[in-house]
Amino acid sequence: MNIEDFDYFLPEGFVAQYPEKDRTSSRLLVYDREKGAIEHRFFKDILDYLNKGDVLVLNDSKVLPSRLKAKKTTGGEIDITLVERIEKNRWFCLAKGIKRGISRFTIDIGDVKARLERDKEGQFWIIDFVYEGDSMDLLNRYGMMPLPPYIKRKNREELDFNMYQTVYAHEPGSIAAPTAGLHFTEELLDMIEQKGINIVKITLHIGVGTFFLIKKQNVEEHVMHREYYIFPEGTKEAIKKARAGGKRIIACGTSSVRTLESVFFENGDAPLKGYTDIFIYPGFRFKVVDGLITNFHLPRSTPLMLVAAFTGRDEILRCYNEAIEKGYRFYSYGDAMLII
Repeated sequence: MNIEDFDYFLPEGFVAQYPEKDRTSSRLLVYDREKGAIEHRFFKDILDYLNKGDVLVLNDSKVLPSRLKAKKTTGGEIDITLVERIEKNRWFCLAKGIKRGISRFTIDIGDVKARLERDKEGQFWIIDFVYEGDSMDLLNRYGMMPLPPYIKRKNREELDFNMYQTVYAHEPGSIAAPTAGLHFTEELLDMIEQKGINIVKITLHIGVGTFFLIKKQNVEEHVMHREYYIFPEGTKEAIKKARAGGKRIIACGTSSVRTLESVFFENGDAPLKGYTDIFIYPGFRFKVVDGLITNFHLPRSTPLMLVAAFTGRDEILRCYNEAIEKGYRFYSYGDAMLII
């Protein structure tokens, strides 16, 4: 399967730089897989498409303020993005602003020193904070929200600490927001529950596996980086009960899909905690997900591959082309899709 088949042209100006002030006022493209029909609504209208007895699965991972500005002893600046915690004050990280050939040196982050050393495999760096406390304290003191690079504005703004986080975020650990969930408010979630939809939570800490683009020409050769998940027993039982009763499982976000399909890959016998490196692309046979709430994704990205697996390549690109024609806003702070 050629990755070029999952490319598309997005005109300039379509990438959302700011979120909508009212989360539920984002636009919603509704695609019916059975009918092949497209409707254009607003996110608050999603209630019209959810039925009593459906199970809505949300990823409650919380985004860490994992981006740090560091200074070298020479005075130069380095951008650090923490990726995965190894120990209390040791992390895998990404680093920008380092000359080739350098593999180890000391930096300052505020008034705290840290040591950077290239990981033996070469893709990441390892950062050790010289700090008696917990490095999480440093993130709260110096960290910025890790907005993606296509949001081209000053990174640290107060609105991002609130808006680049779902209203139900609870478990700290992600380095990117589960963006499909950004459109929900507490009020909308209450209305959904009042209609008889069962809202359940899972956790998948989004890491580089989700936002690294596919660089292999042959899609099947791409290797996903692992991401940690937690799947509560109560969520598992609610899904089993709904499936036995012929009710639908609606996943909010590709991260929820990956967690659901990882756990139910072996009839629900997979561990309820652990790492998944599942890569979902066209040809994948879904075991549990019946509907999907998602945003519009980058070309050649793993989330786009997952959505294409759910709808078919030609159909998802048709939806994207129509969204462009209608002036939808794309990517993290952009508009949403509902696929049923």
